[in-house]
Amino acid sequence: MSATNDRRAMRLGRSTRRQFLIQSGAAAVAASGFAATLRAEAQAAKASIPDDILYTSATRLAAMIGSKQISSVELTKAYLARIEAVNPKLNAVVTLCAERALQEAAEADSMLAAGKSMGALHGVPCTIKDSLETQGVRSTGGTTGRTEYVGVRDATVVARVRQAGAIVMGKTNTPELTLSGMTTNLIFGKTHNPYKIGYQPGGSTGGGASIIAAGGSPFDIGTDFGGSIRGPAHFCGITGLKPTTGRVPRTGHIVDYGGYFDAFQVVGPLARWSEDLELITSIIAGPDYLDAAILPAPWTPASSIDLKKIRIAYYVENGSAKPCTPETRAAVMKVVGLFKDLGVSVVEDCPKDLIKESHELRNALSTADGREWVKRMLAKYGTMTASPVISLVDTPRAPTPEFTRLAEAFDANRSKFAQWFAPYDLIIAPVNPTPAEPWPDQPKALTPPPGNYGYTPTYNNTGWPGSVVRAGTSPEGLPIGVQMIAKPLREDVALAAAAFVEAGTGGYQKPTI
Repeated sequence: MSATNDRRAMRLGRSTRRQFLIQSGAAAVAASGFAATLRAEAQAAKASIPDDILYTSATRLAAMIGSKQISSVELTKAYLARIEAVNPKLNAVVTLCAERALQEAAEADSMLAAGKSMGALHGVPCTIKDSLETQGVRSTGGTTGRTEYVGVRDATVVARVRQAGAIVMGKTNTPELTLSGMTTNLIFGKTHNPYKIGYQPGGSTGGGASIIAAGGSPFDIGTDFGGSIRGPAHFCGITGLKPTTGRVPRTGHIVDYGGYFDAFQVVGPLARWSEDLELITSIIAGPDYLDAAILPAPWTPASSIDLKKIRIAYYVENGSAKPCTPETRAAVMKVVGLFKDLGVSVVEDCPKDLIKESHELRNALSTADGREWVKRMLAKYGTMTASPVISLVDTPRAPTPEFTRLAEAFDANRSKFAQWFAPYDLIIAPVNPTPAEPWPDQPKALTPPPGNYGYTPTYNNTGWPGSVVRAGTSPEGLPIGVQMIAKPLREDVALAAAAFVEAGTGGYQKPTI
């Protein structure tokens, strides 16, 4: 980056910090004269826009902006007003860059008036997970050593959605270094579920899922290391896609696991509607020639898939998680029933021994160095005190020959998984045995991983893509999602299945917040 661009990033950072709406728990930090003016303008814009517009898909919003049914400025102001209305309860958006967003929205409208368009997301507002670097905007990763760090460049995925015309309104909360299913940290505190305040939104992309479900953003870019897109999508009743490992660059994800663990991490979208998952993933996928693991694989549209010809395996219990609630079981079986009614080949089949072995090997690998890999990341960012949800418990160090044996066994397990999946095209399974649960009084590190996170890490271990769609509701009114896993690089199958299930179940439902 040039010195000029460096200075521009620093200026943007200072400007952005002046008008941040930063919240920790229920407390909001100061409003400037600009914020007061913005509040009045945003409320006026929201009043002029039908409420349902805020819950429209990003795909449809882009079309409406392109046909001049609505302006980007009007839409951005309306979303900013919605964030202001719900965020004090949710603590989902932790850094708001409203002034810059409105400037970019005005530029988008001017370009359109001149007959120009940046791309498929022209003028559409969005949010970004706080573990992804954003130029000129604070990017903390939830760790105190980066409390005031302002990004000097965009992560590849952020750059790509912005190049396609998207407008970043702010950053969403994440647990420290994304290493927990509980979205809380020592900088910003807890994020809440919009369907029930005091309940968790899941993690680690909990802030993004929460604000999307509450109607404050059409989409968010998140990450998934063990269920961090799929879990929050389930808990907050929205859609999400974990792409194939090697599909989307991780460059600029400030949580740099490196080494063996890098293979588990993917970047992907969350949205209210499944059509947005395909649009956004097609934009962010492909090599950037910085992340060496990314494949130059072609993108196949979901519309090309004939679901009547696919073969499906499903299961409700996987043998490695606590039993599902009756409502979770019912949601899975509802989805199974939809495919059976379509005439699809659907059989109950679960490789319980392989799943158990996969989890045990991953856990053994992640602790084999005494958790030095976590401590190195904290030291890299100058973090002196870690969040309680981050496990720093010293574990026995495995000798090099034992680590090698574990790595070989893990690869052999992946091979056996591939052989089991060969006769099928799709797996239908729960995301979690339960819907969202209350925040504990004192969140602590989950070591070893609890049974109720036993459905998602399996498919980080295999690297396969998976979508999540809401398919049920608990007696308390909490969403229940179902995940659909496809073969490597077959996001088209996972997305076609998501669209079909969404049509059959209704998908997203607005919370009352």
